[in-house]
Amino acid sequence: MPLAWPELLLAGTVMGVAPLAAQQGTELGVQAVVTASDPALAVTGVYGALRTSVRTRLSAAAAAGISSGELAFRGEVLGHFLLSPNKREGPGFYFAGGVAAVEGPVDRGYLVLTVGLEDRPGAGSGWGVELGVGGGLRVLLGYRWRWLRTGSAP
Repeated sequence: MPLAWPELLLAGTVMGVAPLAAQQGTELGVQAVVTASDPALAVTGVYGALRTSVRTRLSAAAAAGISSGELAFRGEVLGHFLLSPNKREGPGFYFAGGVAAVEGPVDRGYLVLTVGLEDRPGAGSGWGVELGVGGGLRVLLGYRWRWLRTGSAP
């Protein structure tokens, strides 16, 4: 099932702001998302983000998987607020909110609100976990590679 035009347009818009927004760095990763809704959804896919300032990040993700035994797709665009953006050792918390679109057994859009914990948010790479809502209870596990500019948080 192909992605819908609004999702492709949104992804293109996010990619178009990269030269302006990448002042603090970029991130790429892989992730798995499970939502406990009716029907439940399990997807894996790719993640990309721009650090728009020391404490903020704009991310987009695209994933494919299953829901009710059928092929399903999920796309997300989230804004993040990082509590410990320069931490090079140990985990740091963040909050995120945005929108998600799901295609498959059900075609729906959702608001997403989540709290996350990521390993070494100011270092070159690390794992991440999130717990929140957005199509039911939402759980994310992922790994991110980062290319950050040096800077200090206020």
